Amino acid sequence: MSGWSRRSFLGAAALVAVQAAVPGGAVVLAKLDPKDAPSPRQRKLMRLVADHVIPATDTPGAGAVGAGDFVLVALAHGLEGTRKPPAADPSFAPFRRGDGSLDHASWLEAKLGGKWLSLLPIRRHEQLAALDAAAYQGDPAAAPWRAIKGLVLTGYYTSEIGGSKELNYELVPGRFDPKVPVTTETRAYSSDWTAVDFG
Repeated sequence: MSGWSRRSFLGAAALVAVQAAVPGGAVVLAKLDPKDAPSPRQRKLMRLVADHVIPATDTPGAGAVGAGDFVLVALAHGLEGTRKPPAADPSFAPFRRGDGSLDHASWLEAKLGGKWLSLLPIRRHEQLAALDAAAYQGDPAAAPWRAIKGLVLTGYYTSEIGGSKELNYELVPGRFDPKVPVTTETRAYSSDWTAVDFG
Protein backbone atom coordinates (compact mmCIF):
# COMPACT_ATOMS: atom_id res chain seq x y z
CA MET A 1 0.00 0.00 0.00
CA SER A 2 2.62 2.48 -1.06
CA GLY A 3 1.71 6.14 -0.86
CA TRP A 4 -0.60 5.77 2.14
CA SER A 5 -0.05 7.94 5.16
CA ARG A 6 -1.78 7.50 8.48
CA ARG A 7 -4.07 10.39 7.51
CA SER A 8 -4.94 8.73 4.16
CA PHE A 9 -5.71 5.46 5.90
CA LEU A 10 -7.96 7.12 8.48
CA GLY A 11 -9.68 9.03 5.69
CA ALA A 12 -10.32 5.76 3.87
CA ALA A 13 -11.63 4.17 7.06
CA ALA A 14 -14.00 7.10 7.55
CA LEU A 15 -15.23 6.77 3.98
CA VAL A 16 -15.84 3.07 4.53
CA ALA A 17 -17.76 3.77 7.72
CA VAL A 18 -19.93 6.38 6.00
CA GLN A 19 -20.37 4.13 2.98
CA ALA A 20 -21.48 1.21 5.14
CA ALA A 21 -23.99 3.35 6.98
CA VAL A 22 -26.16 4.06 3.94
CA PRO A 23 -27.89 1.73 1.49
CA GLY A 24 -26.01 1.50 -1.79
CA GLY A 25 -23.91 4.56 -1.11
CA ALA A 26 -26.44 6.73 -2.98
CA VAL A 27 -26.67 9.27 -0.16
CA VAL A 28 -22.88 9.61 0.08
CA LEU A 29 -22.54 10.01 -3.67
CA ALA A 30 -25.32 12.62 -3.70
CA LYS A 31 -23.27 14.75 -1.27
CA LEU A 32 -20.28 14.93 -3.60
CA ASP A 33 -19.48 18.12 -5.44
CA PRO A 34 -21.58 17.96 -8.65
CA LYS A 35 -18.33 18.15 -10.67
CA ASP A 36 -17.20 14.89 -9.03
CA ALA A 37 -20.54 13.07 -8.96
CA PRO A 38 -20.59 9.95 -11.16
CA SER A 39 -23.32 9.27 -13.68
CA PRO A 40 -25.65 6.27 -13.18
CA ARG A 41 -23.77 4.58 -16.03
CA GLN A 42 -20.44 5.10 -14.23
CA ARG A 43 -21.89 3.62 -11.04
CA LYS A 44 -23.04 0.54 -12.94
CA LEU A 45 -19.69 0.28 -14.72
CA MET A 46 -17.73 0.50 -11.47
CA ARG A 47 -20.01 -2.06 -9.78
CA LEU A 48 -19.42 -4.55 -12.60
CA VAL A 49 -15.69 -3.79 -12.69
CA ALA A 50 -15.50 -4.42 -8.94
CA ASP A 51 -17.31 -7.74 -9.41
CA HIS A 52 -14.75 -8.77 -12.03
CA VAL A 53 -11.85 -7.84 -9.74
CA ILE A 54 -13.34 -9.83 -6.83
CA PRO A 55 -16.12 -12.10 -8.10
CA ALA A 56 -18.67 -13.82 -5.90
CA THR A 57 -17.64 -17.20 -4.51
CA ASP A 58 -19.06 -18.52 -1.26
CA THR A 59 -19.07 -14.85 -0.24
CA PRO A 60 -20.51 -11.91 -2.22
CA GLY A 61 -18.30 -10.18 -4.77
CA ALA A 62 -16.94 -6.66 -4.52
CA GLY A 63 -19.77 -5.13 -6.55
CA ALA A 64 -22.41 -6.64 -4.29
CA VAL A 65 -20.89 -5.13 -1.13
CA GLY A 66 -20.70 -1.61 -2.60
CA ALA A 67 -16.99 -1.49 -3.44
CA GLY A 68 -17.81 0.22 -6.75
CA ASP A 69 -19.47 3.15 -4.98
CA PHE A 70 -16.61 3.22 -2.47
CA VAL A 71 -14.15 3.59 -5.36
CA LEU A 72 -16.10 6.52 -6.81
CA VAL A 73 -16.21 8.30 -3.44
CA ALA A 74 -12.52 7.56 -2.82
CA LEU A 75 -11.58 8.91 -6.26
CA ALA A 76 -13.54 12.10 -5.61
CA HIS A 77 -11.63 12.57 -2.34
CA GLY A 78 -8.25 11.78 -3.87
CA LEU A 79 -7.32 8.57 -2.06
CA GLU A 80 -4.21 6.84 -3.43
CA GLY A 81 -3.07 10.20 -4.85
CA THR A 82 -5.82 10.19 -7.45
CA ARG A 83 -6.28 13.97 -7.28
CA LYS A 84 -2.67 14.62 -8.29
CA PRO A 85 -1.99 15.50 -11.93
CA PRO A 86 -1.25 12.34 -13.94
CA ALA A 87 1.78 11.78 -16.12
CA ALA A 88 2.10 14.02 -19.15
CA ASP A 89 0.42 11.56 -21.51
CA PRO A 90 -1.68 13.23 -24.24
CA SER A 91 -4.26 10.42 -24.04
CA PHE A 92 -5.27 11.72 -20.57
CA ALA A 93 -6.09 15.24 -21.83
CA PRO A 94 -9.84 14.66 -22.40
CA PHE A 95 -10.23 13.30 -18.87
CA ARG A 96 -8.52 16.04 -16.86
CA ARG A 97 -10.55 17.90 -14.26
CA GLY A 98 -10.30 21.63 -13.75
CA ASP A 99 -7.61 21.10 -11.09
CA GLY A 100 -5.49 19.06 -13.52
CA SER A 101 -6.23 15.69 -11.91
CA LEU A 102 -7.54 12.72 -13.85
CA ASP A 103 -11.24 11.83 -13.79
CA HIS A 104 -10.60 8.09 -13.36
CA ALA A 105 -14.24 7.06 -13.83
CA SER A 106 -14.53 8.84 -17.19
CA TRP A 107 -11.11 7.51 -18.23
CA LEU A 108 -12.10 3.93 -17.39
CA GLU A 109 -15.45 4.31 -19.15
CA ALA A 110 -13.70 5.48 -22.34
CA LYS A 111 -10.87 2.93 -22.03
CA LEU A 112 -13.30 0.00 -21.85
CA GLY A 113 -15.51 1.42 -24.59
CA GLY A 114 -19.18 2.26 -24.84
CA LYS A 115 -20.25 -1.34 -25.46
CA TRP A 116 -18.46 -2.88 -22.48
CA LEU A 117 -21.59 -2.99 -20.31
CA SER A 118 -23.50 -4.95 -22.96
CA LEU A 119 -20.77 -7.55 -23.54
CA LEU A 120 -20.98 -11.09 -22.21
CA PRO A 121 -19.27 -11.43 -18.81
CA ILE A 122 -16.40 -13.47 -20.32
CA ARG A 123 -15.68 -10.72 -22.87
CA ARG A 124 -15.82 -8.03 -20.18
CA HIS A 125 -13.38 -10.08 -18.13
CA GLU A 126 -11.01 -10.46 -21.10
CA GLN A 127 -10.94 -6.69 -21.67
CA LEU A 128 -10.27 -6.01 -18.00
CA ALA A 129 -7.54 -8.67 -17.94
CA ALA A 130 -5.86 -7.00 -20.93
CA LEU A 131 -6.06 -3.59 -19.23
CA ASP A 132 -4.68 -5.09 -16.01
CA ALA A 133 -1.76 -6.72 -17.84
CA ALA A 134 -0.90 -3.47 -19.62
CA ALA A 135 -1.03 -1.48 -16.37
CA TYR A 136 1.33 -3.83 -14.57
CA GLN A 137 3.72 -4.06 -17.53
CA GLY A 138 4.36 -0.33 -17.29
CA ASP A 139 2.08 1.02 -20.03
CA PRO A 140 1.59 4.68 -18.96
CA ALA A 141 -1.75 4.88 -20.82
CA ALA A 142 -3.11 2.08 -18.59
CA ALA A 143 -1.50 3.24 -15.32
CA PRO A 144 -4.68 4.74 -13.76
CA TRP A 145 -6.12 1.23 -13.59
CA ARG A 146 -3.69 0.39 -10.78
CA ALA A 147 -5.23 3.02 -8.48
CA ILE A 148 -8.77 1.91 -9.37
CA LYS A 149 -7.97 -1.74 -8.71
CA GLY A 150 -6.26 -0.88 -5.41
CA LEU A 151 -9.34 1.03 -4.28
CA VAL A 152 -11.62 -1.89 -5.22
CA LEU A 153 -9.48 -4.13 -2.98
CA THR A 154 -9.53 -1.56 -0.16
CA GLY A 155 -13.29 -1.10 -0.45
CA TYR A 156 -13.94 -4.82 -0.40
CA TYR A 157 -11.59 -5.90 2.37
CA THR A 158 -12.70 -3.07 4.67
CA SER A 159 -16.38 -3.92 4.18
CA GLU A 160 -18.15 -6.15 6.69
CA ILE A 161 -18.30 -9.05 4.23
CA GLY A 162 -14.69 -8.69 3.12
CA GLY A 163 -13.31 -8.17 6.61
CA SER A 164 -15.31 -10.76 8.53
CA LYS A 165 -16.57 -13.34 6.02
CA GLU A 166 -13.93 -13.46 3.28
CA LEU A 167 -11.12 -13.07 5.80
CA ASN A 168 -10.91 -14.69 9.21
CA TYR A 169 -11.26 -12.39 12.18
CA GLU A 170 -9.81 -13.03 15.60
CA LEU A 171 -9.61 -9.99 17.86
CA VAL A 172 -7.22 -11.55 20.36
CA PRO A 173 -5.26 -14.63 19.30
CA GLY A 174 -5.86 -17.46 21.74
CA ARG A 175 -2.41 -18.97 21.47
CA PHE A 176 0.81 -18.88 19.49
CA ASP A 177 1.26 -21.63 16.92
CA PRO A 178 4.71 -21.47 15.29
CA LYS A 179 3.75 -23.92 12.52
CA VAL A 180 0.24 -23.61 11.15
CA PRO A 181 -0.65 -25.81 8.18
CA VAL A 182 -1.73 -23.70 5.20
CA THR A 183 -4.19 -25.27 2.77
CA THR A 184 -6.29 -23.95 -0.10
CA GLU A 185 -9.06 -23.36 2.45
CA THR A 186 -6.87 -21.16 4.71
CA ARG A 187 -7.95 -17.53 4.81
CA ALA A 188 -5.94 -14.51 5.88
CA TYR A 189 -6.90 -12.65 9.06
CA SER A 190 -8.46 -9.22 8.73
CA SER A 191 -7.16 -8.38 12.21
CA ASP A 192 -3.52 -9.03 11.19
CA TRP A 193 -2.11 -5.60 10.38
CA THR A 194 1.55 -6.60 10.55
CA ALA A 195 1.98 -6.38 6.78
CA VAL A 196 0.43 -2.92 6.39
CA ASP A 197 2.74 0.05 5.84
CA PHE A 198 1.14 3.12 7.42
CA GLY A 199 3.81 5.50 6.10
